[in-house]
Amino acid sequence: EVELQTDGNRSGHLQNGELVFDPEVNEEIVRIIAAQLAEIGDQFDNEIKARVVNDLVQHFLNENLSGEEITRRMSEAVEGLARAIPSDMEREKAMLVLAMVLTKKIANTMPSLLQRVFRTTVNYINQQLHNYIVRMVSAVKQ
Repeated sequence: EVELQTDGNRSGHLQNGELVFDPEVNEEIVRIIAAQLAEIGDQFDNEIKARVVNDLVQHFLNENLSGEEITRRMSEAVEGLARAIPSDMEREKAMLVLAMVLTKKIANTMPSLLQRVFRTTVNYINQQLHNYIVRMVSAVKQ
């Protein structure tokens, strides 16, 4: 399985205490995809209203909410924002970028939530968008 890293670096794992990169992942492909997503994210950044971010911050601050409930709230926010995206953009791509931009905005609003927000976003992306990411990487390889 190919993993798209949010920092544009190749995915890898530790083997005998040393980082080993996955051979199937072409670093240039990951950089191309990351650049495309960043460009789209810059366009979406100003369209996300502070109210949406603040509502999510309040959910993340609520220690009584389970990880599944927080992921569900993130999913609802992303899907709501995606409805306003022009129809000429792939829905999955819009949702992926919106999730990442929301994560950035929440972390900028409340830095202490970074770990919880990041973990939730990774769970959301793995659950909802994993197959899309695999298809996107495969398409760039060709």
